[in-house]
Amino acid sequence: MTTDNSVQVSVLGLGAMGSALAGALVKAGYATTVWNRSPGKADGLVAQGAKAADTAGDAVRAGRLVIACLLDHASVHEVLDPLSGELAGRTLVNVTTTSPAQSRELADWAARTGVAYLDGGIMAVPQMIGQPGSSILYSGSADVFHQHKPLLDLWGSSTYFGEDAGLASLYDLALLAGMYVMFAGFLHGAAMVAPAGVTAGEFAIRAAPWLTAMTGAFEGFAAVIDGGDYTVEGQQSLNFSHLGDFLAASSELGISTEVVAMVQRLIQRQIDAGHGEEGFARIYESIKQPG
Repeated sequence: MTTDNSVQVSVLGLGAMGSALAGALVKAGYATTVWNRSPGKADGLVAQGAKAADTAGDAVRAGRLVIACLLDHASVHEVLDPLSGELAGRTLVNVTTTSPAQSRELADWAARTGVAYLDGGIMAVPQMIGQPGSSILYSGSADVFHQHKPLLDLWGSSTYFGEDAGLASLYDLALLAGMYVMFAGFLHGAAMVAPAGVTAGEFAIRAAPWLTAMTGAFEGFAAVIDGGDYTVEGQQSLNFSHLGDFLAASSELGISTEVVAMVQRLIQRQIDAGHGEEGFARIYESIKQPG
């Protein structure tokens, strides 16, 4: 498929991400109208060729394809509810960060309003938009995804997860959960070595290749979890994974133990249930069934 530059696009929300998305469209030659609640955010995009709308209504009327990149779920309704009549018959791609339930609610609202709806989860920071490594996850209307895929691909590799509008958000938040816990682990390590005079930069040089290499264990963990057998040979046992030494060292250094203690609680719950000789992947059960 080739890019159809005749599609008129309106972008609502010009924060760092919204501006990056709109900028990619303008660069690709799309007739792009932009709107932001506070004035001034559109100036740079106008200089590149975008058209600024005075109101959200003006922006919606200018484009058959409307992109919403707003603060949150409530903001989407605050901006779009008064424009339901204007939106009817148009297409809405919502890349505002929302929960799966909120994404499904917006899809239901769009259906009642007569709007074709696609939900998106952006796996990139603004500087990555249009660059290698940028990925955006979508769910909702298959027709919208396939019709506008050339446009969506301008922002990053596009993956479609099906008609359930909440799936893109679910994947988005699940992936970000892993990222934030990994970041917290790195920061804990940096705090551990700081009293020894090691800078965070020096620690990062060691940590980045180590953590990258450890992601190779994901597929093995996944195979064990999907197989449902935590006794498979070759796994590190929960007893061996006990983090008492980590907690003690952190306490001795005078730093918080919260990050490591969280993992230790998950381990200990399974050990207390009699699974100490089983593999570390079993903490998945502690997470899945918190009771």
